[in-house]
This record gives sequence, C-alpha cells and structure tokens, in this order.
Amino acid sequence: MKKIINYSCLTLSLLLITACSDLEIEPTDSLISEGFAGVANVDSEVSNLQNIVAGGDLANQAGLYALNEVSTDEYIIPTRGTDWGDNGRWLSMHKQTWNAELTDIINTWQELNSITINATRIINPQSTITADGDLIEQKAAAHFYRAWAMTWILDMWRQVPYRDVDLPNSETPSVLTGQAAIDSIVADLNIALRDLPTVTASDDISKKSLPTKASANQLLAALYLNKHIYLNTAANPADMQVVIDAVDAIAADGYTLAAAGDFFDIFRPSNDVETIWWSPAGTGSRIWPTLHYNLNSPDQADGGWNGFATLSEFYQLFEGDPDTNYQGDGQEERRGWVPDATTANSDNLGIGYGFLIGQQYEEDGTALTARDNVGGVPLVFTKEVEKAEYTAPSDNATLETSGTRMLKYHPNEEGGHDRKHIVKYRFADAYLMKAEAMFRNGTDVTAMINTLRIQRGATALATVSEADLLAERGRELYAEGFRRPDLIRFGQYLRAWNLKDAGDAHLEIFPIPLSDVLANPNLVQNPGY
Repeated sequence: MKKIINYSCLTLSLLLITACSDLEIEPTDSLISEGFAGVANVDSEVSNLQNIVAGGDLANQAGLYALNEVSTDEYIIPTRGTDWGDNGRWLSMHKQTWNAELTDIINTWQELNSITINATRIINPQSTITADGDLIEQKAAAHFYRAWAMTWILDMWRQVPYRDVDLPNSETPSVLTGQAAIDSIVADLNIALRDLPTVTASDDISKKSLPTKASANQLLAALYLNKHIYLNTAANPADMQVVIDAVDAIAADGYTLAAAGDFFDIFRPSNDVETIWWSPAGTGSRIWPTLHYNLNSPDQADGGWNGFATLSEFYQLFEGDPDTNYQGDGQEERRGWVPDATTANSDNLGIGYGFLIGQQYEEDGTALTARDNVGGVPLVFTKEVEKAEYTAPSDNATLETSGTRMLKYHPNEEGGHDRKHIVKYRFADAYLMKAEAMFRNGTDVTAMINTLRIQRGATALATVSEADLLAERGRELYAEGFRRPDLIRFGQYLRAWNLKDAGDAHLEIFPIPLSDVLANPNLVQNPGY
C-alpha cells in the first residue's frame, strides 16, 4: 500500500514538515517528482482508497465514528476506574469540550484529506494504466471516494482543501467552501453515477463493498438533504426533490426495507435487501468497546473493553419496558433483547442484541458478576450512567456496570469480531431521507413512517412531526454514524443531555488542526476555536 501523504504539510518548511507524523516520502512517489505523470497502477490505487476507508480512524471506534456518535445523545464513555480516561479524550467528545488538539479530530481530518489527494491523482488524465479492471469504472470509483471524503470534510469543518496535482508541490492547496464545495462534490457524483456499475439488491454481497450507482445516489441524497445546513439557508424544495429522486433511483435497483424479524440480519456478513454499501472494516470496533470484560467472548480471551454506553433518554425512544429489555418485554424489534436465565444459550453466547440492560448472563444461564477487583457485584447494566469519572474507590463498582450498552454486530456471527463487514449505507436510511425531504416540502409522511414502524414491530403513529422524524432516525440508525448530522439538521445538537451542558453554535463544526492552519494560509480557523 502507498504511504498516505498529508498534503497540507507539503507547504511547510522542513522544520514544520518533520512535525507531521503521517508524512513519509518515498523516492518513487509521483506526488513529489518533477512533474506529475500519473499513477503507476490505477487498480491498486483504487484498492488503496478502499483500504483507507476501511482502516484507521475512519473505521474504528474512534475518529470519524466517535466524533459523530460519542458527541451526541447516543453515547457516553465514562472513565471507569483506570479505563477509558485517555486524558479526557472521550468525555470531551460527549461534553463537546474539545479543542483543535483532540487526536480524533486531527486523525480524521488527515485521513479524509488523504483520500481526496489520492483520488485526485487517480482521476487525473495522466493516470491511464490499469492492470485488471476497466479504467473508466476505476476512475468513477475514485470520483465516488473523493466525493465521500469531501462531503465529510464539508460536514465536519465546512472548509475542503483541494490540491491540483498538475501544479508544483510548493503551490498552496486551494480551499472550497459553501456552494463551491457542493458543486465540486456533485460534479464527482455525476461522473460516478454515469460510469459506476449498477448493482441491484439481489446481486452478490461482494459487489456491494465497492462503489455503485446506488451508493452514489445515497451520497447524493445525503448531500442535498444537508445542503441548507452547509449554506446556512432554509431548505430548498428543489434540493429536497433531488433527495426524493435519488432515493427513487435506489429503489429502482431493487433495494427495499428488510422484512419483519430480519433487522439484525442486516448487520451479518450475508446478502440482504437493504445493504447498499459495506466496508471491509473489522466489526470488533462495534462489539468490544461496549461489552463488559466478563461477557462471553470466545474470540477474545479478555472479553470486551467495557466503555461505550448509551443514555437513558435515548433508550426511552423505543417501545417496551423502560427498565428491562428481556424477551417479551413488549419491545419493538430494533430495541433487540437480552437473554435471561432461560433463553441464554450457545447461539447467542448469553449476549443479547440491540440494547443490553439489566442482569447479564453466561450462555448456560448463570448470572454474571463484575470483576473481582470491584467486589464481584452482579453484572447489571444500569439504565443510566450516573457519573462520568472516578473520584473515590467506592466508584469502581458503580462505574464498571453503569450504562445500557448498544450492540448491532454480534460476536457470535460468522467470523466473530474479526469479520470485515461494516454497513455504510442501507436502504432504511435512504427511505427516511426521502420521508424527511417530502416532509420539508409539505407532504404528510405519516403513512410512510408507519410502514417502516410496523415492519420493525412498532405501533403506528397518529401523525408525524419533525421531532418524530428525528426520533425515528435515531431508532433505526443508532450506532451507524449518522447521529451528529441528524441532530444538527433538526436543531438538537447543542441542547443539554446527561452529564453534558448546552453548547454554543460554534460546536456544530470542528476546529481545523493547528498544523494545517499553519501550513495552508487559505485555511482559516473556524469560529470559536
């Protein structure tokens, strides 16, 4: 794999360049040659883009995922004794008290920007050599990956660096903002939609790990749904129609909502009618951060990492008993269930799906306890995390078991935590984007939302409001990386929630890493930082 180059660092003096930890210069790298002559192997470079998306802080429990989930009402990661302190890193995300030096901000910015520069090198007309695949299709994939990365940069920072690889390396990258950034992303997506293959819902699951027309339409829909946020304007009916048309095009490829009873099957490494795009990233990053050390984990001797928990108010969005989640507690399908002493077995390892609350069990039905060093108290996940940090020895037992856990990827599925299958786009998200776009254009979408709810085992709503739309997206898409932009779009991201005060408007976007502001005078630090 080629080394990832943080191109913002290329304009620094030698002294400053040495401070950029991800800059490794290879003598043969065309990016630093006398003149750009195209990449040597388009196939391998496109595969490299897929690897970047599926690796590092774009795929694990930190970085991109944490910034868009932990900074919301979905997650809190308390400091559990000596675990999960990390110099306040996780709590700063939950409390929205980060600064430009937060590792997750720096790494995510650099990795997303590495995709844009590497994709630009592939897209360049001088890159004409391909070993195996079709050159037009490979370049279309690069256009998709660049659009995906630029959309996230626009969403999280509102400033998108762009380097023309035909210009000298000493040339400072330009910066796209607002409509110019959107136009650039749309141009990429138009090429992707023209040249990417059509992959239908019934096609082999392996084809859905690569960019397709359906995934390009999903990204286009998300861009236009959030466009008014990026431009700080009211939602435009014409933009909402773009969302509707893009989702209709996805449906025309056969994608639809999973049948009743199949919700958690979507997250298994097998084909289904909802998955549009999945990434070969390890599912361990969605399993171990939330599971307790003593929960059954045949693929990992030391069990889970006992970190991520959800908030009680988020758990209460779902139908069912507010205090437990055992089978038969009247819950809708998406809330999952927790095995009790009679339903725990080897098929589920004694571990439930969805929201894990209350007493947890071994697969033989034995009630589990917490670790001996906290007194071996019963392993009962509480409804809420009552405090965020360790202050006294008596806190240990409380912190170790506090908080309801969320789990969509189960450790007993094929490949266990080592399987490489994280769902990036699925039809339910597209379906809800269309409903929201129709709602913003004045259409009553109650029937549409109820179709989804009934499919998921929830009762029908009498009417659907803006608040209902946000809640439905939370119920359907929890722990999938969409919560932050959803809360921002509905004006709820800055409100107070458990162990977090109300925040200021500047927190809706992140600070640009200081080294990049120094490297590129076209970048201006975002307000409030």
